[in-house]
Amino acid sequence: MSTDKTKQSVQTTGHAWDGDLQEFNNPLPRWWLWGFYATVVFAIIYWILYPAWPIGDTYTKGWFNDITFKTADGKTETMHWNSRALFIKNMEQARAKQQKYIDQIKNASFQQIASSEEKSAFAYSMAKVLFADNCAACHQRGGAGKIGYYPNLADDSWLWGGTYKDIDHTITYGHHGFMPSFAETFNQKQLDEVANYVLSLSGHKVDQAKAEHGGRIFNGQVGGCYQCHTHAGTGLKSQGSANLTDNIWTIADVNGQPSLEGKIKAVEHVITHGVNRVMPTWKGRLSKTEIKMLAFYVHELGGGK
Repeated sequence: MSTDKTKQSVQTTGHAWDGDLQEFNNPLPRWWLWGFYATVVFAIIYWILYPAWPIGDTYTKGWFNDITFKTADGKTETMHWNSRALFIKNMEQARAKQQKYIDQIKNASFQQIASSEEKSAFAYSMAKVLFADNCAACHQRGGAGKIGYYPNLADDSWLWGGTYKDIDHTITYGHHGFMPSFAETFNQKQLDEVANYVLSLSGHKVDQAKAEHGGRIFNGQVGGCYQCHTHAGTGLKSQGSANLTDNIWTIADVNGQPSLEGKIKAVEHVITHGVNRVMPTWKGRLSKTEIKMLAFYVHELGGGK
Protein backbone atom coordinates (compact mmCIF):
# COMPACT_ATOMS: atom_id res chain seq x y z
CA MET A 1 0.00 0.00 0.00
CA SER A 2 1.49 3.31 -1.09
CA THR A 3 1.76 6.24 1.26
CA ASP A 4 0.75 9.87 0.51
CA LYS A 5 4.43 10.66 0.20
CA THR A 6 4.82 8.05 -2.53
CA LYS A 7 1.78 9.40 -4.40
CA GLN A 8 3.24 12.88 -4.36
CA SER A 9 6.74 11.87 -5.48
CA VAL A 10 7.87 12.89 -8.96
CA GLN A 11 8.11 10.16 -11.57
CA THR A 12 11.59 9.39 -12.90
CA THR A 13 12.76 7.99 -16.23
CA GLY A 14 14.24 4.99 -14.46
CA HIS A 15 17.79 5.99 -15.26
CA ALA A 16 20.27 6.38 -12.43
CA TRP A 17 23.92 7.38 -12.26
CA ASP A 18 26.37 6.93 -9.46
CA GLY A 19 23.74 5.05 -7.53
CA ASP A 20 21.50 7.96 -6.51
CA LEU A 21 21.58 10.49 -9.39
CA GLN A 22 18.20 10.18 -11.18
CA GLU A 23 16.49 11.93 -14.08
CA PHE A 24 13.02 13.26 -13.34
CA ASN A 25 10.28 12.90 -15.92
CA ASN A 26 8.69 16.35 -15.52
CA PRO A 27 6.01 17.07 -18.17
CA LEU A 28 6.19 20.34 -20.14
CA PRO A 29 3.85 23.09 -18.94
CA ARG A 30 0.51 22.99 -20.74
CA TRP A 31 0.78 26.64 -21.83
CA TRP A 32 4.13 25.89 -23.47
CA LEU A 33 2.67 22.95 -25.43
CA TRP A 34 -0.25 25.00 -26.67
CA GLY A 35 2.15 27.77 -27.71
CA PHE A 36 4.24 25.27 -29.65
CA TYR A 37 1.18 23.87 -31.40
CA ALA A 38 0.07 27.42 -32.25
CA THR A 39 3.42 28.15 -33.93
CA VAL A 40 3.09 25.00 -36.03
CA VAL A 41 -0.41 26.03 -37.14
CA PHE A 42 0.83 29.57 -37.86
CA ALA A 43 3.71 28.23 -39.97
CA ILE A 44 1.39 26.06 -42.06
CA ILE A 45 -1.01 28.96 -42.66
CA TYR A 46 1.93 31.26 -43.54
CA TRP A 47 3.28 28.73 -46.06
CA ILE A 48 -0.13 28.62 -47.72
CA LEU A 49 -0.69 32.39 -47.84
CA TYR A 50 2.79 33.66 -48.72
CA PRO A 51 5.55 32.65 -51.15
CA ALA A 52 7.68 30.29 -49.11
CA TRP A 53 9.22 27.03 -50.31
CA PRO A 54 11.74 26.77 -53.15
CA ILE A 55 10.91 24.08 -55.70
CA GLY A 56 13.55 23.57 -58.36
CA ASP A 57 13.94 26.89 -60.20
CA THR A 58 10.67 28.29 -58.84
CA TYR A 59 8.85 28.51 -55.51
CA THR A 60 5.41 28.14 -53.97
CA LYS A 61 3.45 31.24 -54.99
CA GLY A 62 1.19 31.64 -52.02
CA TRP A 63 -2.49 32.48 -51.88
CA PHE A 64 -2.40 36.18 -52.81
CA ASN A 65 -3.24 37.40 -56.28
CA ASP A 66 -0.85 39.17 -58.64
CA ILE A 67 -0.13 42.86 -58.06
CA THR A 68 -1.01 45.25 -60.88
CA PHE A 69 0.01 48.88 -60.70
CA LYS A 70 0.94 51.86 -62.83
CA THR A 71 4.47 53.21 -62.87
CA ALA A 72 5.28 56.92 -62.63
CA ASP A 73 5.63 57.10 -66.43
CA GLY A 74 2.14 55.65 -66.95
CA LYS A 75 3.02 52.05 -67.82
CA THR A 76 1.07 49.14 -66.31
CA GLU A 77 3.10 46.46 -64.52
CA THR A 78 1.89 43.10 -63.22
CA MET A 79 3.98 41.09 -60.76
CA HIS A 80 3.27 38.07 -58.64
CA TRP A 81 2.70 39.02 -55.02
CA ASN A 82 5.80 39.05 -52.85
CA SER A 83 7.41 41.56 -50.54
CA ARG A 84 9.67 42.88 -53.31
CA ALA A 85 6.72 43.41 -55.66
CA LEU A 86 4.81 45.16 -52.89
CA PHE A 87 7.80 47.45 -52.25
CA ILE A 88 8.05 48.30 -55.96
CA LYS A 89 4.32 49.05 -56.07
CA ASN A 90 4.57 51.38 -53.07
CA MET A 91 7.59 53.15 -54.56
CA GLU A 92 5.89 53.64 -57.92
CA GLN A 93 2.78 54.98 -56.22
CA ALA A 94 4.95 57.46 -54.30
CA ARG A 95 6.69 58.49 -57.54
CA ALA A 96 3.33 58.94 -59.23
CA LYS A 97 2.27 61.31 -56.44
CA GLN A 98 5.56 63.19 -56.77
CA GLN A 99 5.28 63.41 -60.54
CA LYS A 100 2.53 66.01 -60.33
CA TYR A 101 4.85 68.35 -58.44
CA ILE A 102 7.85 67.47 -60.62
CA ASP A 103 5.85 68.46 -63.69
CA GLN A 104 4.96 71.75 -62.03
CA ILE A 105 8.64 72.44 -61.27
CA LYS A 106 9.61 71.47 -64.81
CA ASN A 107 7.25 74.03 -66.32
CA ALA A 108 7.90 76.81 -63.80
CA SER A 109 10.57 79.51 -63.80
CA PHE A 110 12.89 79.95 -60.83
CA GLN A 111 10.97 83.06 -59.83
CA GLN A 112 7.69 81.13 -59.89
CA ILE A 113 9.21 78.38 -57.75
CA ALA A 114 10.56 80.90 -55.23
CA SER A 115 7.23 82.76 -55.01
CA SER A 116 5.14 79.61 -54.44
CA GLU A 117 5.31 78.15 -50.94
CA GLU A 118 4.18 74.74 -52.20
CA LYS A 119 6.60 74.58 -55.14
CA SER A 120 9.57 75.90 -53.20
CA ALA A 121 8.97 73.49 -50.30
CA PHE A 122 8.81 70.50 -52.67
CA ALA A 123 11.86 71.60 -54.69
CA TYR A 124 13.88 72.24 -51.55
CA SER A 125 13.01 68.93 -49.88
CA MET A 126 13.67 66.85 -53.00
CA ALA A 127 16.87 68.72 -53.88
CA LYS A 128 18.16 68.22 -50.33
CA VAL A 129 18.19 64.47 -51.00
CA LEU A 130 19.73 64.97 -54.45
CA PHE A 131 22.45 67.14 -52.90
CA ALA A 132 23.20 64.53 -50.22
CA ASP A 133 23.45 61.78 -52.85
CA ASN A 134 25.44 63.66 -55.48
CA CYS A 135 27.10 66.79 -54.08
CA ALA A 136 27.76 66.40 -50.35
CA ALA A 137 30.75 64.09 -50.92
CA CYS A 138 32.71 67.16 -52.07
CA HIS A 139 30.81 70.21 -50.83
CA GLN A 140 30.00 68.61 -47.47
CA ARG A 141 26.69 68.47 -45.69
CA GLY A 142 24.98 71.85 -45.83
CA GLY A 143 27.36 73.04 -48.56
CA ALA A 144 30.12 74.14 -46.17
CA GLY A 145 32.83 72.90 -48.55
CA LYS A 146 36.45 72.25 -47.63
CA ILE A 147 39.11 74.94 -47.79
CA GLY A 148 41.73 74.10 -50.38
CA TYR A 149 39.53 71.65 -52.22
CA TYR A 150 35.84 72.49 -52.64
CA PRO A 151 34.07 75.88 -52.45
CA ASN A 152 31.75 76.84 -49.63
CA LEU A 153 28.26 77.18 -51.13
CA ALA A 154 26.78 78.87 -48.07
CA ASP A 155 28.85 82.08 -47.95
CA ASP A 156 27.20 83.88 -50.89
CA SER A 157 30.54 84.31 -52.67
CA TRP A 158 30.13 82.82 -56.13
CA LEU A 159 33.17 82.42 -58.37
CA TRP A 160 31.06 81.55 -61.42
CA GLY A 161 28.01 83.64 -60.58
CA GLY A 162 25.29 83.22 -58.00
CA THR A 163 22.06 83.73 -59.94
CA TYR A 164 19.68 80.82 -60.50
CA LYS A 165 20.74 80.71 -64.14
CA ASP A 166 24.46 80.78 -63.29
CA ILE A 167 24.17 77.96 -60.76
CA ASP A 168 22.03 75.89 -63.13
CA HIS A 169 24.72 76.33 -65.82
CA THR A 170 27.48 75.37 -63.37
CA ILE A 171 25.73 72.16 -62.31
CA THR A 172 24.80 71.25 -65.87
CA TYR A 173 28.17 71.76 -67.54
CA GLY A 174 30.66 71.81 -64.67
CA HIS A 175 33.72 74.06 -64.47
CA HIS A 176 37.49 73.84 -64.58
CA GLY A 177 39.09 76.27 -62.17
CA PHE A 178 42.71 76.87 -63.10
CA MET A 179 45.48 79.16 -61.91
CA PRO A 180 49.02 78.59 -63.20
CA SER A 181 51.94 77.93 -60.89
CA PHE A 182 54.31 80.88 -60.37
CA ALA A 183 57.09 78.76 -58.89
CA GLU A 184 59.32 79.52 -61.87
CA THR A 185 58.13 83.12 -62.23
CA PHE A 186 58.77 84.68 -58.83
CA ASN A 187 61.84 84.50 -56.65
CA GLN A 188 61.30 84.32 -52.89
CA LYS A 189 61.44 88.11 -52.48
CA GLN A 190 58.84 88.71 -55.20
CA LEU A 191 56.67 85.92 -53.83
CA ASP A 192 56.72 87.50 -50.37
CA GLU A 193 55.84 90.92 -51.80
CA VAL A 194 52.93 89.66 -53.89
CA ALA A 195 51.55 87.68 -50.91
CA ASN A 196 51.68 90.86 -48.78
CA TYR A 197 49.87 92.80 -51.50
CA VAL A 198 47.16 90.14 -51.89
CA LEU A 199 46.52 90.16 -48.15
CA SER A 200 46.40 93.95 -48.09
CA LEU A 201 43.52 93.88 -50.60
CA SER A 202 41.26 92.32 -47.97
CA GLY A 203 42.32 94.64 -45.16
CA HIS A 204 45.05 92.63 -43.44
CA LYS A 205 47.82 94.61 -41.75
CA VAL A 206 50.94 93.80 -43.72
CA ASP A 207 54.32 95.33 -44.51
CA GLN A 208 53.27 98.32 -46.61
CA ALA A 209 56.59 98.60 -48.42
CA LYS A 210 56.42 94.96 -49.49
CA ALA A 211 52.77 95.34 -50.44
CA GLU A 212 53.58 98.34 -52.62
CA HIS A 213 56.25 96.41 -54.52
CA GLY A 214 53.91 93.42 -54.72
CA GLY A 215 51.18 95.60 -56.23
CA ARG A 216 53.46 96.60 -59.08
CA ILE A 217 54.26 92.94 -59.75
CA PHE A 218 50.58 91.98 -59.48
CA ASN A 219 49.50 94.65 -61.97
CA GLY A 220 52.59 94.49 -64.19
CA GLN A 221 53.93 92.23 -66.89
CA VAL A 222 56.08 90.18 -64.52
CA GLY A 223 53.13 88.81 -62.59
CA GLY A 224 50.19 89.67 -64.80
CA CYS A 225 47.81 88.62 -62.03
CA TYR A 226 45.43 91.45 -62.91
CA GLN A 227 44.48 89.70 -66.15
CA CYS A 228 42.33 87.26 -64.19
CA HIS A 229 41.85 89.01 -60.85
CA THR A 230 41.51 92.54 -62.36
CA HIS A 231 43.52 95.59 -61.23
CA ALA A 232 41.12 96.00 -58.30
CA GLY A 233 41.52 92.34 -57.30
CA THR A 234 37.80 91.67 -57.49
CA GLY A 235 38.10 88.70 -59.88
CA LEU A 236 36.26 87.80 -63.05
CA LYS A 237 33.13 85.70 -63.18
CA SER A 238 34.00 84.55 -66.72
CA GLN A 239 37.27 83.06 -65.42
CA GLY A 240 36.01 81.91 -62.05
CA SER A 241 38.90 83.88 -60.53
CA ALA A 242 38.60 84.71 -56.86
CA ASN A 243 37.66 88.08 -55.45
CA LEU A 244 40.71 88.94 -53.33
CA THR A 245 39.04 91.87 -51.57
CA ASP A 246 36.22 90.13 -49.69
CA ASN A 247 38.35 88.17 -47.17
CA ILE A 248 36.61 84.94 -48.25
CA TRP A 249 39.27 82.31 -48.92
CA THR A 250 38.37 79.03 -50.59
CA ILE A 251 41.87 77.68 -51.24
CA ALA A 252 44.38 79.49 -49.00
CA ASP A 253 43.33 78.97 -45.37
CA VAL A 254 44.10 82.55 -44.42
CA ASN A 255 41.43 82.97 -41.77
CA GLY A 256 42.52 79.74 -40.10
CA GLN A 257 46.03 81.08 -39.45
CA PRO A 258 46.62 82.85 -36.11
CA SER A 259 49.66 84.86 -37.25
CA LEU A 260 50.47 87.13 -40.17
CA GLU A 261 53.39 84.88 -41.05
CA GLY A 262 51.02 81.92 -41.34
CA LYS A 263 48.64 83.90 -43.54
CA ILE A 264 51.48 84.93 -45.85
CA LYS A 265 52.69 81.32 -46.10
CA ALA A 266 49.16 80.14 -46.98
CA VAL A 267 48.90 82.69 -49.84
CA GLU A 268 52.44 81.93 -51.02
CA HIS A 269 51.60 78.23 -51.22
CA VAL A 270 48.71 78.90 -53.60
CA ILE A 271 50.76 81.28 -55.75
CA THR A 272 53.63 78.80 -55.93
CA HIS A 273 51.61 75.69 -56.72
CA GLY A 274 48.68 77.19 -58.61
CA VAL A 275 45.15 75.81 -58.71
CA ASN A 276 43.62 73.02 -60.72
CA ARG A 277 40.06 72.19 -59.61
CA VAL A 278 37.46 70.43 -61.70
CA MET A 279 33.75 70.17 -61.06
CA PRO A 280 32.24 67.49 -63.32
CA THR A 281 29.22 68.00 -65.53
CA TRP A 282 25.94 66.58 -64.25
CA LYS A 283 24.27 66.76 -67.63
CA GLY A 284 23.17 63.23 -68.50
CA ARG A 285 23.45 62.07 -64.90
CA LEU A 286 20.55 64.13 -63.61
CA SER A 287 17.47 65.28 -65.48
CA LYS A 288 16.97 68.97 -66.31
CA THR A 289 14.27 69.19 -63.67
CA GLU A 290 16.52 67.63 -61.02
CA ILE A 291 19.28 70.10 -61.92
CA LYS A 292 16.77 72.95 -61.70
CA MET A 293 15.75 71.87 -58.20
CA LEU A 294 19.41 71.51 -57.19
CA ALA A 295 20.14 75.00 -58.51
CA PHE A 296 17.26 76.36 -56.45
CA TYR A 297 18.51 74.53 -53.35
CA VAL A 298 22.13 75.67 -53.74
CA HIS A 299 20.98 79.24 -54.41
CA GLU A 300 19.04 79.20 -51.13
CA LEU A 301 22.03 77.82 -49.18
CA GLY A 302 23.98 81.02 -49.75
CA GLY A 303 21.11 83.43 -49.96
CA GLY A 304 21.70 83.87 -53.69
CA LYS A 305 22.60 86.94 -55.66
